[in-house]
Amino acid sequence: MIADVLRQSALFADLDDAQRAKVADIARTQTYQGGEFVFKEGEPGNRLFLVAAGEVRISRNIPAAGEEALAVLKPGACFGEMAVFDRSERSTDAIANGPCTLVTISRPDLELLLEFDHDLGYAVFRALVRQLSHRLRAANDQFRSLLAMSMF
Repeated sequence: MIADVLRQSALFADLDDAQRAKVADIARTQTYQGGEFVFKEGEPGNRLFLVAAGEVRISRNIPAAGEEALAVLKPGACFGEMAVFDRSERSTDAIANGPCTLVTISRPDLELLLEFDHDLGYAVFRALVRQLSHRLRAANDQFRSLLAMSMF
């Protein structure tokens, strides 16, 4: 199951089967019930997650407004990687949007693997740059739309 989830994920899809097997060796699965927090904003980012089954809601708590859902992630989606790679705190909440199963990889295990296998590390970092670039472009488009709407 873990290898199938890795194959679906943009972060690990470009790896060959042997490389994916190395990542699968350090990955674990966790299950969550609906409404259960996977992590909360401000917590240390010590692992990344891939949705194997179910959905995860990425949200922020807006003062005086409540929860604002930013995205609903479906199987194959990767999240939590920013805090893992830049060693920062979580910037959002991640909440199980119903029962779900996640594949999780700890920062120390991933760092060791990427340091030991440079070809695998290069492939993962290249995919990470593509993924973050895509997200930045989408955020820029949203910002442009909000700016245009605020002018009227």
